[in-house]
Amino acid sequence: MSLNPSEDIRSVTDLKRKTREILNHVHCTKRPMVLTVNGKADAVLMDTKTYEKHLRASNMARFLVQAEEDIAAGRTRSIRSFLKAFKHARKILR
Repeated sequence: MSLNPSEDIRSVTDLKRKTREILNHVHCTKRPMVLTVNGKADAVLMDTKTYEKHLRASNMARFLVQAEEDIAAGRTRSIRSFLKAFKHARKILR
């Protein structure tokens, strides 16, 4: 996702005056809109689907960090050992 400064940076005043236009732009482009106050970035506006996509990616990254820490600390086991324990815990007979 890239930002187009000439289109994707607007003032809060513009948001107040042209709310529907700005929301339509965000929905159509799927790019975030940087909102400024007194010429400085203050907030970011994005459509819900894009936000949910980023939230899922962020959540997945947290799991990966934990997994990498486990590997670095030697907290691993063979797949055979894992599957045996998994099947036993869930009473899978095969």
